[in-house]
Amino acid sequence: MEATGIALHAAPRIRGTLAVRSVALVAGLFLFALGIVLLLESGLGLSPWDVLNQGIARHTPLSFGGANVAVALLVLGVAWRLGARIGAGTVANALLLGLFVDLLLRVDAINDLATTSIVVRVAVLIGGTVIVGIGSAFYIGAALGAGPRDSLMLVLARRSGRRIGLVRALIEGSVTLIGFAFGGTVGIGTIVFALGIGPVVEAAFWLLARSPFVGPANRPAG
Repeated sequence: MEATGIALHAAPRIRGTLAVRSVALVAGLFLFALGIVLLLESGLGLSPWDVLNQGIARHTPLSFGGANVAVALLVLGVAWRLGARIGAGTVANALLLGLFVDLLLRVDAINDLATTSIVVRVAVLIGGTVIVGIGSAFYIGAALGAGPRDSLMLVLARRSGRRIGLVRALIEGSVTLIGFAFGGTVGIGTIVFALGIGPVVEAAFWLLARSPFVGPANRPAG
C-alpha cells in the first residue's frame, strides 16, 4: 500500500453531480468500446473471455453469442452474490458497449487497420489494451455500477485486499486457460491482453485518483 493512502484494491470515485458522473460513464464506455475494436482489428487473437465463449460454444448447443450472454450472466450472478453493486452502469455496459462497437466498426479508418503491417497491428493491440484500461477507469469511477467482469474484479479485490492489477491478471489468465482447454483459439494478442490489462487498469485507477476529476474525499482509503 502506498504512503499516499490510495488503495490499490479499490476504484476512485469521480466527483460531481449525477449528470457529471453519467457523462464519465458514457465516455468511459465509448473508450472501452474503442479499445475492444482496436484489439479486434489487430487480428492477433481473441480476448480471453472470447476464447472462453468460443470454447463453450464448441462443446454446448450455445452459439458464440449465446455463450457470451450465458457467461456474462453467470459472472454477474457470482459477483452479485459476493457483494458487487449492480446499478445503472451495469445496464449501460450491456446496452451501450455493443452499440458503440458497432458504430466504430463502420469507420473506414478503423477497418483499414486490419490490413496494415504487423508492426502497426502490434501497436494497435497495445494501444487497444491501454484504451480499455482508461475507459474502465472512467466508467467504473462514475460509481454507477460496473459490467459483469469488472464487477467480479472489483468485488474479489475488495474481499481479498489484493491489488486490482493482480486480481484482474489472475481472472484473465484463468479464463484464457479454461477457454483454451475447451478448444478456444489463443493468439499472441490474447496473451498480451491477459497479462497487460490488469496492470493497465490499476495504473489508470492510480492516475484517475490523482486527477482533478477525483477529490481527496473520493479517493479510496488505504
